[in-house]
Amino acid sequence: MIRVNREGSVWIFAEQELGQLSDVPLELLSKGRELADKLGVRLGTFLLGQGIGELAGKLTAYGADDVICVEHPLLKDYQTTSYARVICDLIQKYEPQIVLYGATAMGRDLAPRIASEMKAGLTADCTDLQIGDHEEKDGTVHKNLLFQIRPAFGGNIIATIINYDRWPQMATVREGVMRMPEPNTSHKGKIVNEKVNISPEDLAVTILEKHRQAKKVNLKAARIIVAGGAGVGSKDNFKLVWDLANALGAAVGASRAAVDLGFCDRDHQVGQTGTTVRPALYIACGISGTVQHRAGMQESAKIVAINSDPNAPILQLAHYGIVGDMNVVIPKMIKALKERS
Repeated sequence: MIRVNREGSVWIFAEQELGQLSDVPLELLSKGRELADKLGVRLGTFLLGQGIGELAGKLTAYGADDVICVEHPLLKDYQTTSYARVICDLIQKYEPQIVLYGATAMGRDLAPRIASEMKAGLTADCTDLQIGDHEEKDGTVHKNLLFQIRPAFGGNIIATIINYDRWPQMATVREGVMRMPEPNTSHKGKIVNEKVNISPEDLAVTILEKHRQAKKVNLKAARIIVAGGAGVGSKDNFKLVWDLANALGAAVGASRAAVDLGFCDRDHQVGQTGTTVRPALYIACGISGTVQHRAGMQESAKIVAINSDPNAPILQLAHYGIVGDMNVVIPKMIKALKERS
């Protein structure tokens, strides 16, 4: 555990693979900027890999005041042991008060290892982060703590978690829940190149080949999404959702229940355990509207819900609700769209 540095900066782990930054560190920079300004400290990122120099400028354009670059041939491919060792050394040296990671496959693997090594707290899958004060029962007040906010107990409550003594305060944040900032090329940050000594003996495994399968759909970029839930009834009936999406030029989404039932692939899942989306139009077909699903789509500009249950929670969230059988409603919508076109 490092000493609690109340003046330490806010850090973001700049996840990259094959020389490409993922979206999540850029999204985290927008929230990190807000937190750092509230605390009156600098916003930093740490970037590991090989041949990553060009990425540093992109991070500064998205708001980073400091970019700590660590380049080494053995950091080209992500491995838990090597990345965790390097980041722990950086945390010991720079003493940040907050470190944030994306709740991606890499972040969920890396952050717990670092938290264990640093003997620090870690809150997983946060959906919001704020700065606030906490008063204990004896009247002790802890100022400017990181409020780590996430759904708990199956999404039935929203928990606010604090860590006032085991620092750095660390959290993983779900992809898509923070807004992507606009780049500002006039923002100039400081780029620091750090050296690291690692050898092949420090790595647990040797990577011989890497095979990646691209996602079938990019829900985050879709302006219109038509999503189906368990109320669709069957995989065959889910074809209606595809038909409506094709008529609108939309992407197809699905609730977790629909995915678990095999109606649609997991790449299409929207919600707390899927993708968070903010399309111009979201059409929910046969989706009841659990807290977990709403967490992933409630910021859509316009929401249309089709459900046979007039008491379905999704209808309370929707801008326009249609109570009826989707087997009747959707064909009528498709017919109207074709006639209009």
